[in-house]
Amino acid sequence: MDMRERVNVALKQAMKDKAADRLSTLRLINAAIKDREIAARGDSEAESVGDAEVLAILGKMAKQRMESVRAYEEGGRLDLAERERAEIAVIEEFLPRQLTDAEVEAAIAAAIDKTGATSIRDMGKVMGELKGRYTGQMDFGTVGPMIKTRLS
Repeated sequence: MDMRERVNVALKQAMKDKAADRLSTLRLINAAIKDREIAARGDSEAESVGDAEVLAILGKMAKQRMESVRAYEEGGRLDLAERERAEIAVIEEFLPRQLTDAEVEAAIAAAIDKTGATSIRDMGKVMGELKGRYTGQMDFGTVGPMIKTRLS
């Protein structure tokens, strides 16, 4: 079962269970996927959004909500922060397990070896390799600086 089907099955189950908060989050996920499909309609090759793109969408949604939680907590709005945390929990159900720091280091080393990267100019190749294999399993915002220190 692909990611879209999993989201749709969970959406239907949430409707049956009358879980309003879960249902709204799943509808947000579905809307984000449909938005990406509409944006990709211009490309003749991309007819539907694949699992890798869905994982990227989910990762971005989770990251946005983490930032919102931090902002709400700083502003003293703990009720809104809890709501965002609940949305994160629903989104993370569809994301693969996040890699540990040691696993991220090993993945970076393997990607550098595989691509033959030797300088900072090869960073794009390494990032492309990592995104192809580990989309949704690591935060590429923190991986970028790690690759830079390795290659410089």
